[in-house]
Amino acid sequence: MARIQKRMKAAREEIDRAKLYDVGEAVALLKKHSNVKFDETVEIAMNLGVDPRHADQMVRGVVTLPNGTGRDMRVAVFARDAKAEEATAAGADRVGAEDLMEEMQAGKIDYDRVIATPDMMALVGRLGKVLGPRGLMPNPRVGTVTPDVTQAVKDAKGGAVEFRVEKAGVIHAGVGKVSFEPTAIEENIKAFADAVMKAKPSGAKGTYLKRVAVTSTMGPGVKVNPSSVLAEA
Repeated sequence: MARIQKRMKAAREEIDRAKLYDVGEAVALLKKHSNVKFDETVEIAMNLGVDPRHADQMVRGVVTLPNGTGRDMRVAVFARDAKAEEATAAGADRVGAEDLMEEMQAGKIDYDRVIATPDMMALVGRLGKVLGPRGLMPNPRVGTVTPDVTQAVKDAKGGAVEFRVEKAGVIHAGVGKVSFEPTAIEENIKAFADAVMKAKPSGAKGTYLKRVAVTSTMGPGVKVNPSSVLAEA
């Protein structure tokens, strides 16, 4: 604990809390101050000029990061017959129907993504109170309700990241691992920011992207110049 506190103190002393760093500088700082024994997740937080309490200001979508997330995503699929076989062949960790629903109702939800074919939504709908709060409810807008379960599973396993704005107008997500090459992290950050910009709702007024920050699991936050994450968007 003392070593971690010492490392955090050193990071705070080097990072200027008032400065907006270029995304490349921010990534370099995260990597420099990552000294824990596990591979930390790099996270991005974006403050948006929206009020998600209004339907026309909701921001939601999905983006496939060019360099993946570095995570082993566990995927569950609601499907029957041929579609169930397709999902299994694509690498889904669990495929089922009523049996899978009963497991989830009992609290067994050890998954990062839940996918369903359209015909299964009447069944999946019963899990709204269970999956909704966890952000796992299948939704056609983010590609998790689809007849193409093969592609959906491959996307989830290959680096697809869902995002949804929270009450305070903030979107955050994991965009890679500290062990990634700096350019790979930057590419993922820019791809994520690009997707959020493209998801700008019709009801958004004024400045849409207000603030951006990146951090690692055990590291300090670094403020980023918004224009630097959109340079290639």
